[in-house]
Amino acid sequence: MKKLLLGVAFAALMSSSAMAAKIGVSMAKFDDNFLTVLRNGMIAQAKGMSGVELQVEDAQNDVAKQLDQIKNFAASGVDAIIVNPVDTSATQAMSDAAAAAKVPLVYVNREPVNVNTLPDNQAFVASNEADSGTLETKEVCRLFKAAGKKEANVYVIMGELSNQAAVQRTKDIEEVIATPECNFIKIIDKQTSNWDRDQAQNLMTNWLSTGKKFDGVIANNDESAIGAIQAMKAANIDMKTVIVGGVDATQDALVAMQAGDLAVTVFQDAAGQGAGALDAALKLAKGEKVEHKVYVPFQLVTPANIDKFLKKN
Repeated sequence: MKKLLLGVAFAALMSSSAMAAKIGVSMAKFDDNFLTVLRNGMIAQAKGMSGVELQVEDAQNDVAKQLDQIKNFAASGVDAIIVNPVDTSATQAMSDAAAAAKVPLVYVNREPVNVNTLPDNQAFVASNEADSGTLETKEVCRLFKAAGKKEANVYVIMGELSNQAAVQRTKDIEEVIATPECNFIKIIDKQTSNWDRDQAQNLMTNWLSTGKKFDGVIANNDESAIGAIQAMKAANIDMKTVIVGGVDATQDALVAMQAGDLAVTVFQDAAGQGAGALDAALKLAKGEKVEHKVYVPFQLVTPANIDKFLKKN
């Protein structure tokens, strides 16, 4: 299927899809920094459009609850549904429920397992995860080289293992490290923090207790990177001696970068994804054709270009 690369200028597209419509939105969970930016961006877009009403619900990280929300949206007569899936391996049932009710459905941010078999009135809007961990790890590799490292040991903090983004980002890390340019890097352990800052802090504290020498931490997301940083600072580790990377370019992450604690992150355009999902849902509700995969590009963020991203996520 064709993949359409889009930038951040979704606002301009919204006017073309303006219509009176009610859209049901099921978010995996409200208690997540990045997803909060995405959700708020979508709500702000809808408020600026005449006649567009969003009904936004929190699935509270519960697959069964999310499926019930989708069924309830369909039964209530919404014009389209937007889903940020709790478990990307459980999306076939969600697609089937929407298809049975003949209600258009758009997945946002997290790639559904059935992305390549979506019906004509369903789509997926996100960023291509094959780029996220790749950009992050290539920059970590470059920084190690710039520091004169001939060997480097790293810990990898993964996201939720049921989530396609976590699986792909970890694969990206491993593939970059397997290249001749970066094979001096060794992963000494990898474990999940479920995208959570506190869990990452506890995980890093446990790793520190082993006394193993390490040179960096490559995390699947910024919240996990920040948790690791908090654990290292609590252990009085000089952050200038380690390289820490994350993904999302959240505001907290950019603050950590300005403080010299976070070396690299990758901007994932939350507002762009939200606007793109809403635009796709409105077009499908009108019976218009939409590409099955709509990608919003990732962008590398470093201390050298951080000023461009301070007011985005």
